[in-house]
Amino acid sequence: MTSSHNRVRWGVLGYAKIARESLIPAMRRSVNSEFYAIASRDASKLQECQNKFGDVKTYVGYDAILNDPHVEAVYIPLPNAMHKQWVLKAAKAGKHILCEKPLALNSAECSEMIEFCAANKVLLMEAFMYRYTERTKMVMEILRTGVLGEIKFIGSSFRFLLANPLSIKLKPELGGGSLYDVGCYPINFAGMVADYVEQAAPGGAKPIFVTASFVKQGGVDMLFSGTLKYSSGLVASLNSGFNAQKRVFSEIIGTLGSLEIPETFFDSPDPMTLTIGENKTLVRVPESDRYCREVEDFASCIRSNTVPLFSLKESLRNSEVLDSLAAAGKE
Repeated sequence: MTSSHNRVRWGVLGYAKIARESLIPAMRRSVNSEFYAIASRDASKLQECQNKFGDVKTYVGYDAILNDPHVEAVYIPLPNAMHKQWVLKAAKAGKHILCEKPLALNSAECSEMIEFCAANKVLLMEAFMYRYTERTKMVMEILRTGVLGEIKFIGSSFRFLLANPLSIKLKPELGGGSLYDVGCYPINFAGMVADYVEQAAPGGAKPIFVTASFVKQGGVDMLFSGTLKYSSGLVASLNSGFNAQKRVFSEIIGTLGSLEIPETFFDSPDPMTLTIGENKTLVRVPESDRYCREVEDFASCIRSNTVPLFSLKESLRNSEVLDSLAAAGKE
Protein backbone atom coordinates (compact mmCIF):
# COMPACT_ATOMS: atom_id res chain seq x y z
CA MET A 1 0.00 0.00 0.00
CA THR A 2 1.34 3.42 -0.97
CA SER A 3 1.66 5.78 1.98
CA SER A 4 -0.58 8.84 1.81
CA HIS A 5 2.31 11.30 1.56
CA ASN A 6 3.60 9.56 -1.57
CA ARG A 7 0.32 9.60 -3.47
CA VAL A 8 0.24 11.59 -6.69
CA ARG A 9 -1.84 14.73 -6.19
CA TRP A 10 -4.27 15.21 -9.08
CA GLY A 11 -5.98 18.31 -10.35
CA VAL A 12 -8.98 18.00 -12.66
CA LEU A 13 -9.68 20.60 -15.36
CA GLY A 14 -13.45 20.75 -15.61
CA TYR A 15 -16.27 19.00 -13.78
CA ALA A 16 -17.38 17.00 -16.81
CA LYS A 17 -19.64 13.95 -16.50
CA ILE A 18 -16.78 11.49 -17.10
CA ALA A 19 -14.74 13.25 -14.42
CA ARG A 20 -17.42 13.22 -11.72
CA GLU A 21 -18.80 9.75 -12.51
CA SER A 22 -15.65 7.83 -13.46
CA LEU A 23 -12.20 9.40 -13.06
CA ILE A 24 -12.59 11.23 -9.74
CA PRO A 25 -14.11 8.16 -8.04
CA ALA A 26 -11.26 6.10 -9.56
CA MET A 27 -8.68 8.46 -8.06
CA ARG A 28 -10.37 8.08 -4.69
CA ARG A 29 -10.33 4.27 -4.97
CA SER A 30 -6.72 4.08 -6.10
CA VAL A 31 -3.81 3.17 -3.85
CA ASN A 32 -1.38 5.74 -5.22
CA SER A 33 -3.42 8.84 -6.09
CA GLU A 34 -5.23 11.67 -4.37
CA PHE A 35 -8.03 13.77 -5.80
CA TYR A 36 -6.57 17.07 -4.65
CA ALA A 37 -8.07 19.93 -6.68
CA ILE A 38 -10.81 20.76 -9.19
CA ALA A 39 -11.08 23.71 -11.58
CA SER A 40 -14.17 24.98 -13.35
CA ARG A 41 -15.35 28.19 -14.97
CA ASP A 42 -18.65 27.68 -13.14
CA ALA A 43 -18.52 28.27 -9.37
CA SER A 44 -21.75 26.30 -8.87
CA LYS A 45 -20.05 23.19 -10.28
CA LEU A 46 -17.21 23.62 -7.80
CA GLN A 47 -19.73 23.68 -4.98
CA GLU A 48 -21.44 20.61 -6.45
CA CYS A 49 -18.08 18.83 -6.49
CA GLN A 50 -17.40 19.69 -2.85
CA ASN A 51 -20.87 18.49 -1.87
CA LYS A 52 -20.27 15.18 -3.61
CA PHE A 53 -16.61 14.50 -2.77
CA GLY A 54 -15.91 16.49 0.37
CA ASP A 55 -12.87 18.61 1.09
CA VAL A 56 -11.08 19.38 -2.17
CA LYS A 57 -9.32 22.54 -3.33
CA THR A 58 -11.33 24.51 -5.86
CA TYR A 59 -10.27 26.98 -8.53
CA VAL A 60 -12.39 29.21 -10.72
CA GLY A 61 -10.69 28.94 -14.11
CA TYR A 62 -8.22 26.41 -15.41
CA ASP A 63 -5.07 28.55 -15.30
CA ALA A 64 -5.26 28.85 -11.51
CA ILE A 65 -5.05 25.11 -10.88
CA LEU A 66 -1.90 24.89 -13.03
CA ASN A 67 -0.24 27.46 -10.75
CA ASP A 68 -0.76 25.29 -7.67
CA PRO A 69 2.68 23.79 -6.84
CA HIS A 70 1.05 20.87 -5.01
CA VAL A 71 -0.72 19.62 -8.16
CA GLU A 72 1.53 17.01 -9.77
CA ALA A 73 -0.75 15.60 -12.46
CA VAL A 74 -3.83 16.85 -14.25
CA TYR A 75 -6.72 15.05 -15.87
CA ILE A 76 -8.23 16.87 -18.86
CA PRO A 77 -11.83 15.92 -19.74
CA LEU A 78 -12.50 19.17 -21.64
CA PRO A 79 -14.16 19.26 -25.09
CA ASN A 80 -11.97 17.81 -27.84
CA ALA A 81 -11.16 21.17 -29.43
CA MET A 82 -9.66 22.38 -26.13
CA HIS A 83 -7.26 19.48 -25.58
CA LYS A 84 -4.24 20.94 -27.35
CA GLN A 85 -4.41 24.33 -25.62
CA TRP A 86 -4.62 22.91 -22.11
CA VAL A 87 -2.16 20.06 -22.64
CA LEU A 88 0.44 22.61 -23.74
CA LYS A 89 -0.36 24.92 -20.82
CA ALA A 90 -0.20 22.05 -18.34
CA ALA A 91 3.10 20.82 -19.75
CA LYS A 92 4.58 24.33 -19.55
CA ALA A 93 3.53 24.39 -15.89
CA GLY A 94 5.36 21.10 -15.31
CA LYS A 95 2.26 18.96 -14.75
CA HIS A 96 1.95 15.37 -15.92
CA ILE A 97 -1.12 14.94 -18.12
CA LEU A 98 -3.81 12.31 -18.59
CA CYS A 99 -6.00 13.65 -21.41
CA GLU A 100 -9.28 12.26 -22.69
CA LYS A 101 -9.51 10.78 -26.15
CA PRO A 102 -9.07 11.85 -28.83
CA LEU A 103 -5.82 13.39 -27.69
CA ALA A 104 -5.90 15.83 -30.62
CA LEU A 105 -8.10 16.76 -33.57
CA ASN A 106 -5.41 15.84 -36.10
CA SER A 107 -1.96 14.28 -36.29
CA ALA A 108 -0.14 17.62 -36.59
CA GLU A 109 -1.62 18.72 -33.26
CA CYS A 110 -0.85 15.34 -31.75
CA SER A 111 2.81 15.47 -32.80
CA GLU A 112 3.18 18.99 -31.42
CA MET A 113 1.66 17.98 -28.08
CA ILE A 114 3.88 14.90 -27.76
CA GLU A 115 7.03 16.84 -28.59
CA PHE A 116 6.17 19.72 -26.25
CA CYS A 117 5.50 17.39 -23.33
CA ALA A 118 8.77 15.56 -23.95
CA ALA A 119 10.67 18.87 -24.07
CA ASN A 120 9.09 19.87 -20.75
CA LYS A 121 9.84 16.44 -19.24
CA VAL A 122 6.23 15.64 -18.31
CA LEU A 123 4.35 12.40 -18.84
CA LEU A 124 1.47 12.50 -21.33
CA MET A 125 -1.10 9.76 -21.95
CA GLU A 126 -4.35 9.51 -23.88
CA ALA A 127 -7.13 8.06 -21.74
CA PHE A 128 -8.13 4.88 -23.57
CA MET A 129 -9.40 3.19 -20.41
CA TYR A 130 -10.58 -0.02 -22.13
CA ARG A 131 -6.96 -1.06 -22.54
CA TYR A 132 -6.92 -1.71 -18.78
CA THR A 133 -9.75 -4.27 -18.75
CA GLU A 134 -9.50 -8.02 -18.24
CA ARG A 135 -11.51 -8.32 -21.46
CA THR A 136 -8.79 -6.63 -23.53
CA LYS A 137 -6.09 -8.67 -21.80
CA MET A 138 -7.95 -11.90 -22.55
CA VAL A 139 -8.50 -10.94 -26.20
CA MET A 140 -4.77 -10.54 -26.68
CA GLU A 141 -4.04 -13.77 -24.79
CA ILE A 142 -6.40 -15.69 -27.10
CA LEU A 143 -4.77 -14.13 -30.16
CA ARG A 144 -1.32 -15.17 -28.98
CA THR A 145 -2.35 -18.81 -28.63
CA GLY A 146 -2.79 -18.95 -32.40
CA VAL A 147 -6.10 -20.79 -31.99
CA LEU A 148 -7.81 -18.48 -34.52
CA GLY A 149 -5.23 -19.20 -37.23
CA GLU A 150 -4.21 -16.36 -39.55
CA ILE A 151 -6.25 -13.26 -38.70
CA LYS A 152 -8.08 -11.98 -41.78
CA PHE A 153 -10.82 -9.66 -40.52
CA ILE A 154 -11.68 -7.33 -37.64
CA GLY A 155 -15.11 -5.83 -37.15
CA SER A 156 -15.72 -3.22 -34.43
CA SER A 157 -18.62 -0.90 -33.63
CA PHE A 158 -19.36 1.71 -30.97
CA ARG A 159 -22.64 3.54 -31.38
CA PHE A 160 -25.49 4.85 -29.26
CA LEU A 161 -28.57 7.01 -29.61
CA LEU A 162 -27.68 10.55 -28.52
CA ALA A 163 -30.89 12.04 -27.15
CA ASN A 164 -29.57 15.39 -25.84
CA PRO A 165 -29.81 18.01 -28.62
CA LEU A 166 -27.61 20.40 -26.60
CA SER A 167 -24.73 17.95 -26.16
CA ILE A 168 -21.23 19.25 -26.85
CA LYS A 169 -20.83 16.09 -28.93
CA LEU A 170 -23.02 17.83 -31.55
CA LYS A 171 -21.00 21.06 -31.69
CA PRO A 172 -18.48 21.17 -34.57
CA GLU A 173 -16.56 24.08 -33.00
CA LEU A 174 -15.82 21.87 -29.98
CA GLY A 175 -14.65 18.89 -31.99
CA GLY A 176 -17.94 17.01 -31.94
CA GLY A 177 -19.05 14.05 -34.01
CA SER A 178 -19.24 10.30 -33.55
CA LEU A 179 -15.86 9.56 -35.15
CA TYR A 180 -13.97 11.60 -32.54
CA ASP A 181 -16.23 10.67 -29.64
CA VAL A 182 -16.63 6.90 -30.02
CA GLY A 183 -15.25 5.94 -33.44
CA CYS A 184 -11.74 6.37 -32.08
CA TYR A 185 -12.27 3.23 -29.96
CA PRO A 186 -12.82 0.79 -32.85
CA ILE A 187 -9.91 2.46 -34.66
CA ASN A 188 -7.67 1.86 -31.66
CA PHE A 189 -8.92 -1.70 -31.25
CA ALA A 190 -8.15 -2.45 -34.90
CA GLY A 191 -4.69 -0.99 -34.50
CA MET A 192 -3.99 -3.07 -31.40
CA VAL A 193 -4.92 -6.28 -33.24
CA ALA A 194 -3.08 -5.19 -36.39
CA ASP A 195 0.11 -4.66 -34.37
CA TYR A 196 -0.10 -8.31 -33.34
CA VAL A 197 -0.96 -9.59 -36.84
CA GLU A 198 1.83 -7.64 -38.53
CA GLN A 199 4.27 -8.32 -35.68
CA ALA A 200 4.83 -4.61 -35.21
CA ALA A 201 5.70 -2.60 -32.12
CA PRO A 202 2.70 -0.87 -30.48
CA GLY A 203 1.54 1.83 -32.89
CA GLY A 204 3.61 0.43 -35.74
CA ALA A 205 1.00 -1.22 -37.96
CA LYS A 206 -0.61 1.34 -40.24
CA PRO A 207 -3.26 0.80 -42.91
CA ILE A 208 -2.17 1.08 -46.53
CA PHE A 209 -5.68 1.87 -47.77
CA VAL A 210 -8.79 3.40 -46.16
CA THR A 211 -12.37 4.11 -47.15
CA ALA A 212 -14.92 6.14 -45.21
CA SER A 213 -18.52 7.24 -45.39
CA PHE A 214 -20.27 9.74 -43.11
CA VAL A 215 -23.84 10.80 -42.45
CA LYS A 216 -23.63 14.40 -41.23
CA GLN A 217 -26.05 16.73 -39.49
CA GLY A 218 -25.38 20.22 -38.19
CA GLY A 219 -21.71 20.06 -39.13
CA VAL A 220 -20.86 16.82 -37.31
CA ASP A 221 -21.03 13.17 -38.32
CA MET A 222 -23.95 11.27 -36.85
CA LEU A 223 -22.75 8.02 -38.40
CA PHE A 224 -19.36 6.81 -39.60
CA SER A 225 -18.50 3.64 -41.46
CA GLY A 226 -15.03 2.85 -42.72
CA THR A 227 -12.58 0.15 -43.71
CA LEU A 228 -8.85 -0.18 -43.15
CA LYS A 229 -6.65 -2.52 -45.19
CA TYR A 230 -3.18 -3.53 -44.02
CA SER A 231 -0.15 -4.84 -45.92
CA SER A 232 -0.70 -8.34 -44.49
CA GLY A 233 -4.12 -8.49 -46.16
CA LEU A 234 -5.94 -7.89 -42.89
CA VAL A 235 -9.14 -5.84 -43.28
CA ALA A 236 -10.96 -3.95 -40.53
CA SER A 237 -14.55 -2.74 -40.80
CA LEU A 238 -15.31 0.04 -38.29
CA ASN A 239 -18.51 1.84 -37.32
CA SER A 240 -19.66 4.56 -34.94
CA GLY A 241 -22.76 6.64 -34.54
CA PHE A 242 -25.10 8.80 -32.51
CA ASN A 243 -28.32 8.03 -34.43
CA ALA A 244 -29.31 4.47 -33.58
CA GLN A 245 -29.60 1.83 -30.88
CA LYS A 246 -26.54 1.27 -28.70
CA ARG A 247 -24.19 -1.33 -30.12
CA VAL A 248 -20.74 -1.99 -28.70
CA PHE A 249 -19.37 -5.13 -30.31
CA SER A 250 -16.25 -6.48 -32.01
CA GLU A 251 -15.18 -9.67 -33.72
CA ILE A 252 -11.88 -11.10 -34.86
CA ILE A 253 -11.98 -13.74 -37.59
CA GLY A 254 -9.15 -16.03 -38.59
CA THR A 255 -8.65 -19.04 -40.85
CA LEU A 256 -9.41 -21.48 -38.02
CA GLY A 257 -11.87 -19.64 -35.81
CA SER A 258 -13.47 -16.44 -34.60
CA LEU A 259 -13.81 -14.46 -31.38
CA GLU A 260 -16.93 -12.40 -30.67
CA ILE A 261 -16.39 -9.62 -28.11
CA PRO A 262 -19.55 -7.95 -26.76
CA GLU A 263 -19.23 -4.74 -24.74
CA THR A 264 -15.68 -4.46 -26.10
CA PHE A 265 -14.81 -1.21 -24.37
CA PHE A 266 -16.57 -1.68 -21.01
CA ASP A 267 -16.00 -3.33 -17.62
CA SER A 268 -19.01 -5.64 -17.82
CA PRO A 269 -18.59 -9.42 -17.38
CA ASP A 270 -20.48 -10.35 -20.58
CA PRO A 271 -18.85 -13.53 -21.91
CA MET A 272 -17.04 -13.66 -25.23
CA THR A 273 -17.75 -16.41 -27.76
CA LEU A 274 -14.88 -18.42 -29.20
CA THR A 275 -15.74 -20.49 -32.27
CA ILE A 276 -13.31 -23.08 -33.62
CA GLY A 277 -14.76 -24.89 -36.60
CA GLU A 278 -18.27 -25.85 -35.49
CA ASN A 279 -17.50 -25.72 -31.77
CA LYS A 280 -18.57 -22.69 -29.77
CA THR A 281 -17.24 -21.93 -26.29
CA LEU A 282 -18.30 -19.14 -23.94
CA VAL A 283 -15.25 -17.38 -22.51
CA ARG A 284 -16.05 -15.94 -19.09
CA VAL A 285 -14.74 -12.44 -18.45
CA PRO A 286 -14.34 -11.03 -14.93
CA GLU A 287 -15.41 -7.47 -14.18
CA SER A 288 -12.65 -4.88 -14.18
CA ASP A 289 -12.03 -1.46 -12.68
CA ARG A 290 -10.63 0.09 -15.86
CA TYR A 291 -10.55 3.70 -14.69
CA CYS A 292 -8.81 2.86 -11.41
CA ARG A 293 -6.22 0.72 -13.20
CA GLU A 294 -5.61 3.53 -15.66
CA VAL A 295 -5.09 6.09 -12.89
CA GLU A 296 -2.85 3.75 -10.90
CA ASP A 297 -0.69 2.89 -13.92
CA PHE A 298 -0.22 6.54 -14.79
CA ALA A 299 0.59 7.54 -11.21
CA SER A 300 2.99 4.60 -10.85
CA CYS A 301 4.82 5.70 -14.00
CA ILE A 302 5.19 9.22 -12.59
CA ARG A 303 6.84 7.82 -9.46
CA SER A 304 9.02 5.26 -11.28
CA ASN A 305 9.80 7.37 -14.36
CA THR A 306 8.55 4.60 -16.63
CA VAL A 307 6.23 4.41 -19.65
CA PRO A 308 2.47 3.74 -19.26
CA LEU A 309 0.69 0.73 -20.74
CA PHE A 310 -0.83 2.87 -23.49
CA SER A 311 1.89 4.46 -25.64
CA LEU A 312 2.06 7.81 -27.39
CA LYS A 313 3.04 5.97 -30.60
CA GLU A 314 -0.45 4.49 -30.56
CA SER A 315 -1.97 7.92 -29.95
CA LEU A 316 -0.11 9.32 -32.95
CA ARG A 317 -1.12 6.37 -35.11
CA ASN A 318 -4.75 6.84 -34.07
CA SER A 319 -4.57 10.52 -35.05
CA GLU A 320 -3.07 9.66 -38.42
CA VAL A 321 -5.83 7.14 -39.13
CA LEU A 322 -8.47 9.67 -38.08
CA ASP A 323 -6.94 12.11 -40.58
CA SER A 324 -7.01 9.49 -43.34
CA LEU A 325 -10.62 8.57 -42.69
CA ALA A 326 -11.75 12.20 -42.58
CA ALA A 327 -9.99 12.82 -45.90
CA ALA A 328 -11.40 9.66 -47.47
CA GLY A 329 -14.91 10.69 -46.46
CA LYS A 330 -14.59 13.91 -48.46
CA GLU A 331 -13.68 12.18 -51.71
